[in-house]
Parts: sequence; structure tokens; C-alpha cells
Amino acid sequence: MNITAYLIDDEPKALAILEDKIKRLCTHVTIVGSTQKPTDALLEIPKLVPDLVFLDVAMPKLNGFEVLQQFDAPNFEIIFATGFDEYAIDAIKHCAIGYLVKPIDNDELIAAVEIATENIREKNALAKNQQLIENLSVKRFQDRKIVIPTQEGLEFLEINSIIHCEGVDGYTRIHIKDNPSLLSSLNIGHFVKSLEKTDFFQVHKSHLVNLNFIKRYLNEGYVMINDRKIPVSRSRRNEFLEMIHRL
Repeated sequence: MNITAYLIDDEPKALAILEDKIKRLCTHVTIVGSTQKPTDALLEIPKLVPDLVFLDVAMPKLNGFEVLQQFDAPNFEIIFATGFDEYAIDAIKHCAIGYLVKPIDNDELIAAVEIATENIREKNALAKNQQLIENLSVKRFQDRKIVIPTQEGLEFLEINSIIHCEGVDGYTRIHIKDNPSLLSSLNIGHFVKSLEKTDFFQVHKSHLVNLNFIKRYLNEGYVMINDRKIPVSRSRRNEFLEMIHRL
């Protein structure tokens, strides 16, 4: 599938390097425009209608998030480029949007573009981008929503409504407060990373639990959430108990 891309980065060297990498490594991508000025991008993107926008997060005057917020209906796929900005990365991960950490690694670029290309086929960029914009106005991670890809499409869940994530054969079953569970096409590792700044703890390689829903800890190495008995692995018990005592 051939796609078009637009590049935004205020640093001329970084912009040139990214353009060169895309041309060499992602031959199905045609670059239709680029700029060092975010304000120019606001005018050019609606005219060029790219499938994919590479967007630097840290820029003067308008940062990458502020650029996104200027669009009424941002229906293009995005790959953010950022330094080691934990706040930015966490916000992006919660919405299943692509990102690259500078300096950009070749293999990571190829992988991010492949995922973006598949997402463009599924045409769900607008919903994810709108959720990111909404999340940016919410200060506490626990009060934000997380985007969960399923076989039927995308689900938008409040983080504090998730009780338990359970790894099942490479997928993840999401147990939700007062609602039926969901089966996500992503593995448990994705949710461990996405929810690491919140009140979740990975008690076992296949189980990630919301600490706020734990009713009881059993000495034989299990936690009780509602009527579910969830194992706590030996290697994680001490850390888990220390965290529980701090609540």
C-alpha cells in the first residue's frame, strides 16, 4: 500500500535526516511536504491531505500536541518524534498512536511506519487523535481514557474502570467495572507499558491488576478481585506487598 507523508520538525538537520531515512527505508511512502514551521503545516496539511504526519513534540511557539489541537478533524495517522519526555510518551501510548524516540533508530522507524500503514487501512486515526486531544486536558493519568484495539475496532475506556488485564494466548482480556470484558488484539506487555504510571501492578506474567479493586491478599500467593482469584508470582510478592502497604 502506497501512502503519503508530511514532516514537521523545527530542527533542519533532524528534518533532513528523517526525510533521508524515510526515502531509503520506507519506499512505499511518498513525502508530499515538510516544514520547520508548525504554523505553515496548519495551512499546508489541509491542502495536501497526507495519510501520515511525522510530528515533532518539542517545538517553540507550537509544540506537537498544540499543532494537533488546531485541527477540527485530524483524520491523518501520526507518528510523533520526541526526546525522553515521559509525559509525552505516556499520553501518546494511551491512545495507541505511534512515536519514535530521538535519535531515530532505523528498525524502529520501519516498524512504526508498518503499523501506521496498517492503521491507515483501518481508517481509525480521527478517533485516536480526538481521544489524545481530550486526554491532554486531563491532569491525572487515572482519569484519562485508554484506546483499546479489538477485532471489531477501537474501544475507549476510562483507565480507572479497568479492574484487571489478563494475558490469553497473545491477546489480552480486559475486565471492566460494571461491564462485560473485552478481548484486545494487543498482548499483555502493551498494557503493562501503557499503564505503568497508574495504580496498576503486574502481579504475574499474565496478570495486571488495578490495586484499587483488590479485596484481599491470601498468604498462599493470590489476590482476590471480586470473585476472581489471581496468582501473585513468587518473584513479585515482596514488591507487591510493599506497594500495598504504601496505599
